[in-house]
Amino acid sequence: MNTDKVMQKNRRFYLAMVLNLLEGLLAGCNLMIIYFPIKALIEKNLDTELLFTLTGILAAIFVIRLIIYGIGYTQGQIGGADISNRIRLFLGDKIGKIPLSRYTKGKTGEYINVVSSDVNNYEKILTHKLGDIIKNISLTSLMILFALIVYPPAGLIALAADLLLIPTLWDSFRSVKKYGKEKNQILADNVSNIVEYITGIQTFRAYGSGGTKNQTVTDSMRAYSDISYRYEKRIIPSGVTFSIFAWCSLPLTAFAGGSAWLSGTLDTATYLMVVMLPIFVAKLAGTIFIDLTSYKNLMISRRQIIKVIDEEEEHQSDILFSPQSHDVSFENVTFSYEADEPVLTGVSFTAENEKLTAIVGNSGSGKSTILNLISKYYEPQSGDIRIGGISIKDIAAEKVLSQISMVDQDVFLFNDTIRDNIRSARPTAGDHEIEEACRLANCDSFIRSMEKGYETPTGENGNQLSGGERQRLSIARAILKDSPILLLDEATASLDIENELAVKQAIRNLLGSKKTVIMIAHTLSIIQNADKILVVSGGKIVEQGTHQELLGKRGKYYAMWQAEEQLSVVNSNWISQ
Repeated sequence: MNTDKVMQKNRRFYLAMVLNLLEGLLAGCNLMIIYFPIKALIEKNLDTELLFTLTGILAAIFVIRLIIYGIGYTQGQIGGADISNRIRLFLGDKIGKIPLSRYTKGKTGEYINVVSSDVNNYEKILTHKLGDIIKNISLTSLMILFALIVYPPAGLIALAADLLLIPTLWDSFRSVKKYGKEKNQILADNVSNIVEYITGIQTFRAYGSGGTKNQTVTDSMRAYSDISYRYEKRIIPSGVTFSIFAWCSLPLTAFAGGSAWLSGTLDTATYLMVVMLPIFVAKLAGTIFIDLTSYKNLMISRRQIIKVIDEEEEHQSDILFSPQSHDVSFENVTFSYEADEPVLTGVSFTAENEKLTAIVGNSGSGKSTILNLISKYYEPQSGDIRIGGISIKDIAAEKVLSQISMVDQDVFLFNDTIRDNIRSARPTAGDHEIEEACRLANCDSFIRSMEKGYETPTGENGNQLSGGERQRLSIARAILKDSPILLLDEATASLDIENELAVKQAIRNLLGSKKTVIMIAHTLSIIQNADKILVVSGGKIVEQGTHQELLGKRGKYYAMWQAEEQLSVVNSNWISQ
């Protein structure tokens, strides 16, 4: 779906705009009709028939306006909501297709801002702002036209006052262009900082940096306040200056009309009418200035929406991907999240089909990045990755992920029931399959002990469950998906002893079936029996082999093993003391 189709207006929207135009013209007709009874009253020929006729016309216009307003407002709301709904659904789908590297390079606040604040702003244009502008311009135009007909000098004065809108809006739009974009960017940064603050509120409180003590959030909010002030400070003087000149049309019209009345070239009814018109025209002109400035500012949101719509998506292809085996090979792979900051350099290895390959190394050495590249969350800058001998470079990420189950250290759960969280791995799975996966994942017992069992809500990101419980649910999802390749990213890290034992038992059950398993481990003792161990350091594979082979080399792995044994001895001595 291209940009034009996503942003395309519908018939309801266009109907609402036409009806707003008609309502504005009919509103202007009210003043024109009032002119006739005033004229008749002054000329002393106002009679009951004329009074009833004019009253009937005014009543008819009121009823027609009421009908037009009701239909126009309803159609505008429905039409605008339909358009914004289409945009929201498209953006929701689009964000799922944007490469993950964009979320690393840019702040998530920009995307949050677009799908929430920017879409809301654009909806305001569609449902309110544009219709009000059309109605007020049509009403103003009709009143100026009427003034030009009954007394041209008054019409010219009103027209001149309204034409001052052009330079005023030009100056206002320049300010919107200068400050509006900056304001939007600061707002996006503000959203990112607030999301980070709320996510880490427990840590911030623990270190006494919550509330106003959090300098990042405080500075971000102050920056937004400052840019809002500068924005208003720059635009308000333009509006005030224009308003002064617009209201000057009232004394000018009163003087010009009064002179004509004194000279006998202008009748009393017309004079009274043209003197009243500048009051309405000047007020409407001020409203139009505010609405058009606001419209211009809100259109920044439209450009931000289009920017996301036009973002490059992950590579999609129709190439079939059904490897006969599931060995995973890296061939001289180099990757970096940021330019000139390589994370992996010339990495080559093979994780053999239906065997366990373990990855160990220091924090930040590139272990998790290897799993991310296998999953096609990111694309390497050079080199090739093969599954079953087939390069995944031109294969759609979705097809690659269909062959992979993952158990991460940081488990994400939807704000849904336990059953539906597990079912997300295979939506067609029956209840008995879900429960069997939970038994193998060592979590069926704690689920059934809950009051609502499998229908228990997990809370936002699983906050109603412990870390070990979340981890076991993650393993249950991997078991249910039953993919031929299994990736484990330090699944037992940061768990207490009881939960670690339960998770390890669940992992043993998961490893019971024949799969190609690639496992990151922080404890070397649990991967002694791995078919191959890769030692990563500084973004490179510095050693690889079995446990015994690596110990025999007396290199990096040997040093890590010795350090772990010494730590175990220290812990034993500390406990005994």
